[in-house]
Amino acid sequence: MSSSLSFLLLLLLSLLLFSSPFCFGQVGNGGAKLNPKFYEHSCPKVEEIVKKAMAEAVAENPRWAASILRLHFHDCFVKGCDGSVLLDSSGAFLSEKRSVPNRDSAKGFEIIDKIKAIVEKTCPETVSCADILTLAARDGTVLTGGPNWVVPLGRRDSRSASLSGSNNDIPAPNNTLNTIITKFKRQGLNVVDVVALSGSHTIGKSRCTSFRQRLYNQTGNGLPDNTLDQTYAAKLRTRCPISGGDQTIFSLDFISPTKFDNEYFKNIIAKKGLLSSDEVLFTKSEETKKLVTKFAESNEHFFKQFAKSIVKMGNISPLTGSHGEIRKICRRVNH
Repeated sequence: MSSSLSFLLLLLLSLLLFSSPFCFGQVGNGGAKLNPKFYEHSCPKVEEIVKKAMAEAVAENPRWAASILRLHFHDCFVKGCDGSVLLDSSGAFLSEKRSVPNRDSAKGFEIIDKIKAIVEKTCPETVSCADILTLAARDGTVLTGGPNWVVPLGRRDSRSASLSGSNNDIPAPNNTLNTIITKFKRQGLNVVDVVALSGSHTIGKSRCTSFRQRLYNQTGNGLPDNTLDQTYAAKLRTRCPISGGDQTIFSLDFISPTKFDNEYFKNIIAKKGLLSSDEVLFTKSEETKKLVTKFAESNEHFFKQFAKSIVKMGNISPLTGSHGEIRKICRRVNH
């Protein structure tokens, strides 16, 4: 066989391999790629099961959609999307649930437990908790009026958690914009992803303790944040006093709190973003300001980019192949 013919055959083989549906997603720590059809034969009804369970949960309480979406975010930003956020503390093992970003605010674990139990009855020891959480986050978004997207699957569950990673890697409500961007970049996410994924706050809620400083003492001078509409601030102060009421919750998007839409971005432009980390997207950078404006003007643009960015986030350092495990119960590692 001539060298030119050999080269052409190799080129054709490469094209076939890289155009295959089995090359969808990102290579995991086990070397395998995530693939939307991963459970096509081993657990073909998994997406149907998750969707039905999420529909029941959101019908009972619309807040579950935001809670599950937040869990997915907090999972992926610590050691990758490996279900580590779902683990309980046990002996010397410290759960990420005890971290500052999660303590008293991370919710929805019982929803994932319920879904996992149903999946285990149908397909024992087959579907990871990490994949269930990723699917549930997508379904909750769709159920509240948000975009749909194809979820690459094949993640495996971590046998460990990182309390320090949860405390240090998840963006905080009072972080500067540069710090937020840096934390996203560490995960392989860019500025566009920062703004698009912040849009998930359209269905979220936050505690008084997360934004109190904006109402009373933003920069240490005893004055409220001047980037916050003062009429809105006065309204917030009636339920978020200078002391006490830490756990009182407020909608991050007060216009349409249970609907996934672009009102969040319109609120920011009107100086009515609840968290400092929301408002800085419009006030501290021309690049992020343009993106906020673009998403506020077009729900379609926001939905399209959000879907791209959350798939990208869901592909952060997945455990695949022989790495990790398929937990039988999401709250604890297998024995």
